[in-house]
Amino acid sequence: MTGTSTGPEARGGVPIRAAVLGSGSWGTTFAMVMADAGCEVRLWGRDAGIAREVTAERTNTKYLPGVELPVMTGTTDAAEALAGAQVVVVAVPSQVARTTLRDLRHLVEPDAVIVSLMKGVELGTDERMSQVIVEALDVPSSRVAVVSGPNLALEIAQRQPTATVVACSDESAAQLVADACSNAYFRPYLNRDVIGVELCGAVKNVIALCVGMAQGRGFGYNTTATVITRGLVEITRLGLALGADAETFSGLAGMGDLVATCSSPLSRNHTLGKYIGEGRTLEEAVEATGTTAEGAKSCRSVLDLATKHGVDMPITAGVVAVLYDGLPVEEMARALLSRPKKSEGVDA
Repeated sequence: MTGTSTGPEARGGVPIRAAVLGSGSWGTTFAMVMADAGCEVRLWGRDAGIAREVTAERTNTKYLPGVELPVMTGTTDAAEALAGAQVVVVAVPSQVARTTLRDLRHLVEPDAVIVSLMKGVELGTDERMSQVIVEALDVPSSRVAVVSGPNLALEIAQRQPTATVVACSDESAAQLVADACSNAYFRPYLNRDVIGVELCGAVKNVIALCVGMAQGRGFGYNTTATVITRGLVEITRLGLALGADAETFSGLAGMGDLVATCSSPLSRNHTLGKYIGEGRTLEEAVEATGTTAEGAKSCRSVLDLATKHGVDMPITAGVVAVLYDGLPVEEMARALLSRPKKSEGVDA
């Protein structure tokens, strides 16, 4: 199946020109989504082999084995990728985003809409990825959109139906992004709550690590459901403290993405957490996972952000303690269950 549409058109009836920065699994998948939607897509990455393969073979066997890609151009030349791009999608690891984007600032078109696919909080600054983009590219926040939802890359690459959320303070910018990625299997919904959507995407990775740890220790579905449910409370609690919309957390970017990430073996964070639960060190788990698991890096910055705002996030604190302070998984579980008894709810 190569689901396509008649194609989104920019002003003058010309297809939308899009650049994707990052040729890993999610960057390549989202490039595929936009190409299937009718966009002219250029995929930038540092691996010349992947760039040639994407262009000539219409595959990326390193990150998406067995997936046939639509016509798009792979390149290691950032100037070629960004020239004329109306939509610039950023899909690089969150902790290198600032440096990467700062180096490319002069190549981005002055009226381009920047889209963040990144799900993390920057170490050292505790800033969300949209904030990093604004600073690194020197663009107004109204030109920065966030895409997040139950979007496991491999399933989308197989063109299985899913939905996502496009969040931006500017409705016309959000609509441009939605037009650029809407096709037969990928359905975007619009939202103005950038803070809420972005926090959901970052913190759900931390909760997925905890679920993976619990399952790696042999705990079952009751434990999984408990961590997911109370994890959503933590995400909501932090979001509300930062001014997010409460409705966001029960939607696709909140509960939808949380369930997908915590439940699927395709989730890198869930997988890494499971390796930790089985007794591997963080370094061994990262090597076995073989790709970026954002939650392992951003859990500390999420906890710092919560501490700054006086928000209690015991699951997040437990994950940090296991990964970086040597706390055994069983001790984390006991600590969570021995907390003072309270009424259920966001304020508890």
